[in-house]
Amino acid sequence: MFPGRDPRRAAEPRKFRRGLVLLPSLITVGNLFCGYACIVHAMQGELLTAAPFIGVAVILDMLDGRIARLTGTTSAFGLEFDSLADMVSFGLAPAVLAFAWGLNGLGKAGWAAGFVYVAATAMRLARFNIQSPGQGDKRYFVGMPSPAAAGVPAATVFLLADPTFRFASMVANPAFRSWSAAIVMIVPGLLMVSTIRFRSFKTIDPGWQRSYVGLLLFILLIAFITTEPATTLVILSYGYLFSAFIGMAITRLKSRTPPRAAIES
Repeated sequence: MFPGRDPRRAAEPRKFRRGLVLLPSLITVGNLFCGYACIVHAMQGELLTAAPFIGVAVILDMLDGRIARLTGTTSAFGLEFDSLADMVSFGLAPAVLAFAWGLNGLGKAGWAAGFVYVAATAMRLARFNIQSPGQGDKRYFVGMPSPAAAGVPAATVFLLADPTFRFASMVANPAFRSWSAAIVMIVPGLLMVSTIRFRSFKTIDPGWQRSYVGLLLFILLIAFITTEPATTLVILSYGYLFSAFIGMAITRLKSRTPPRAAIES
């Protein structure tokens, strides 16, 4: 129809566009696989192998949405698929991991603690899905995000299940493991369904785009994770958990402090 035009070249942009559409979903599949792998290894008692899969799932969960927005390939299917994958990786997998580590020592109470976390994750994801894009303050999450909540039990088990841990003799106590597992299930579960605001790092813009500060901090983070992975991940996960309460305390102190102009008058 068009002389001199190669039909194969006309099909290349369409194939490239199709690849872009599939890329976020492929990353979501990787997220789902990490949750499944964590469950399988936890059931086999390989806790030190199971726990890092949740951390990899967190990274993949951050990537799939961002890549979908950058490439303009967001869709209703992608949103639902991502939510279902999050339910496995950040809801079911941490509960199975905590149960294999210590919840099984509490009997029916351990079952209940794990189910509280799983149910809270489902409620947190459902509440996030029904929120309209322009609803609420984009700088904050209402309730603890499920990936951050899953990071608490994953980092805890990754640190305390290591036989080379400094306080391994204390962790070897079955009662200590059981109650610690219950705490890292119930506390993040309640925070997910709470109305406490947690900071969203997507809207933080400290002006690092025009400098190398952000790159330097990222390099330092990689270095710490490489040298002391368990300790670094515990600091990150628990630091984000307590950051909400620190922010609440600072806000209340500011509200109680009268303005300087009123004091001078």
